[in-house]
Amino acid sequence: MNENHDYSVPIADQMRNLRADCENCFGLCCVALCFSASEGFPIDKDAGQPCINLKPDFRCCVHKSLQERGFKGCLAFECFGAGQKVSQVSFGGHDWRKVPEYAEQMCQVFLIMQQLHELLWYLTEALTLQPAHSIRDALSSMHAETERLTHLSPDLLVNLDVAVHRADVNTLLLKTSELVRAEARRGQKVHVARQKTFGRGADLIAADLRRIDLRGANLRGAYLIAADLRGTDLSGTDFIGADCRDTDLRGADLTKSIFLTQTQINAAHGDTSTKIPSSLMRPVQWGGS
Repeated sequence: MNENHDYSVPIADQMRNLRADCENCFGLCCVALCFSASEGFPIDKDAGQPCINLKPDFRCCVHKSLQERGFKGCLAFECFGAGQKVSQVSFGGHDWRKVPEYAEQMCQVFLIMQQLHELLWYLTEALTLQPAHSIRDALSSMHAETERLTHLSPDLLVNLDVAVHRADVNTLLLKTSELVRAEARRGQKVHVARQKTFGRGADLIAADLRRIDLRGANLRGAYLIAADLRGTDLSGTDFIGADCRDTDLRGADLTKSIFLTQTQINAAHGDTSTKIPSSLMRPVQWGGS
């Protein structure tokens, strides 16, 4: 048995370091990312250009009114803890304002680190899924390798081919998904007449999915923008890469869904009756604790 991963630690604790800690970040998402005036943002911003709302202490001057001011994209974004990793580990606590020559490389490293940390999020979850027990050693080894990559020097990170590593990770995540979804369908009295197979990247924009049995469904990369999933049981449903902007999740049960991220939850609509995995935080706008 590979001992690179501590299976006894609750998933919520394992993933704590894979959440944004803005207090220990130098506002990297507010600098490195680009966005254009659209539904998610009211203005244009180039990559490497500090957001107009970023204060000298790296705090956001409109944080409490982002939604009202049209910055919905900021509310939905999640760096998976890459911001504090780059700020405090990769660059040893030296911020780009005090050391301007670090600015460009720090932004480049952040964009790469964000991808690596997202992969760590999925791998960490996969290691807790009982149906994937047969490939746990492979998952643990891949988790350890991904973690190792996050500790490379900035010079090495900017030249890292993340796409190649992501493809290797995805092979294992696909197998994990197949095992989990098969178990979800096997363990439930699935309504065959209400089942439907979706291909990756399925166009489900504004679709009413309440009459479809989505337990064990493959929604990888699906466009769920404004889709209606109210009251649905999403046990074993794979959400990796799904676009959940304005997805209606009121009353839905996502506690046993897989590969769901905070970004997706933040972008969706829910309420006090929406059940989410313990590893995720309930958006304030949903109400409840």
